[in-house]
Amino acid sequence: MTDTELIKKTAAELAGLIHGREVSAAEVTRAHLDRIAEVDEHVHAFLHVDTEGALAAADRVDEDIAKGTPASPLAGVPLALKDVLTTKGIPTTCGSRTLEGWLPPYDATVTRKLREAGLVVLGKTNMDEFAMGSSTENSAFGVTHNPWDHARIPGGSGGGSSASIAAFEAALAIGTDTGGSIRQPGAVTGTVGVKPTYGGVSRYGLVAFSSSLDQAGPCARTVLDAALLHEVIAGHDPLDSTSIDAPVPPVVAAARQGLNGDLKGVRVGVVKEFGGDGYQPGVLRSFEAAVEQLRALGAEVVEVSCPHFTYALPAYYLIAPSECSSNLARFDAMRYGLRVADDGTRSAEEVMALTREKGFGAEVKRRVILGTYALSSGYYDAYYGSAQKVRTLITRDFDNAFEKVDVLVSPTTPTTAFKIGERVDDPMAMYLSDICSIPSNLAGNAAMSVPSGLSDEDGLPVGLQIMAPALADDRLYRVGAAYEVARDAAAGGSLIQQVPELGRKA
Repeated sequence: MTDTELIKKTAAELAGLIHGREVSAAEVTRAHLDRIAEVDEHVHAFLHVDTEGALAAADRVDEDIAKGTPASPLAGVPLALKDVLTTKGIPTTCGSRTLEGWLPPYDATVTRKLREAGLVVLGKTNMDEFAMGSSTENSAFGVTHNPWDHARIPGGSGGGSSASIAAFEAALAIGTDTGGSIRQPGAVTGTVGVKPTYGGVSRYGLVAFSSSLDQAGPCARTVLDAALLHEVIAGHDPLDSTSIDAPVPPVVAAARQGLNGDLKGVRVGVVKEFGGDGYQPGVLRSFEAAVEQLRALGAEVVEVSCPHFTYALPAYYLIAPSECSSNLARFDAMRYGLRVADDGTRSAEEVMALTREKGFGAEVKRRVILGTYALSSGYYDAYYGSAQKVRTLITRDFDNAFEKVDVLVSPTTPTTAFKIGERVDDPMAMYLSDICSIPSNLAGNAAMSVPSGLSDEDGLPVGLQIMAPALADDRLYRVGAAYEVARDAAAGGSLIQQVPELGRKA
């Protein structure tokens, strides 16, 4: 089997080949490392490639398989890891000069679980600095390009993870989602991205942006692949005080059930508030076609109103910056990370201020300033406190909706991938990229983006968002897998296989 054939296999297919000893984990890993060497100068999905560590991990998998003791069903499958999760002895930068070259002394729980399951971590992927952005243009180490069109963004903050999958540099990836940073990149790169229920996947070792919103989750090219990865990383962790001590939802079984293409008895709610002005017509047409496909699969489709979703964006941009202001205070030049201007003539406060000025980019500074203001004396109740009240109302909207339907659906993002540089000077336009995804983060429930085809306007990928109640993540996978089968049948093949070989270069 050629390297080109190997890198275009799904994770489930690769695992079958590796465990069946038709190909070695080392061969699969080398094929993906060669792909990275070939195309990443164009895509720039990776910040660090751990060639030696990946090959050593693959060799261990081959030894286990020879003994008949593979660590998990995904053992040997290559994976890309967002550079916001700590990796012992491998740089973790969060896309920031503040942490450039930092080598963590420990693995995040997600990292540890991946290693224990035998997945081969190829390296760390590019991201908006400290996960603040919707385009991966805010990375201190350069922009990532969308494999579908190198002149366009791959989404953010986890654009490196989604781009690595779309470019066939990795079979799987891990992202983190604070306001849509797994789902929005998934939508604009034609890949699957899942935000698990908040607390369903450990946040220990995830460098915090907004602690009540951040959630790690799987990125993949198929719904089944995402489910297999979800099962590996999920579960209770005593090291994370927000971790839910409950069984992992049966996500793999649900995905396999969905592959039969039957959604009879499933109630699907179309969110009334997501549509109209600001939405690209091609995105809305793709969404309407996806809803019709769900109906054809036997689902009952009804319109549902969630009136407080219209306040989600302003509430989020008070809560998230406030929490980031607190979390990023640890980068003070006193303990670890960047330290500048320490020539013996300046006070600790001066060194701290100069270091933060040098180390943080414009978007991080903007959010820290906004959050500090919102938390300041005299303004806390008016801003942060009010935003938390809106958050409660949004949660109630979800609760009311899920009394009537099993899942909610909407476009994942209002537009297809925009051009690099197009929104850099317009923060509000950038923030609107996440208008559909933010409510699920505020409520803490589960959500998924699954590709819904290509826009008839520009030929770029569009995403269908599916939302489910907390701890009902399995519903996402059943509906997502059924829709995926119907979509590919209607299109005459897999969407992701249509990505240009090296994209339309900028």
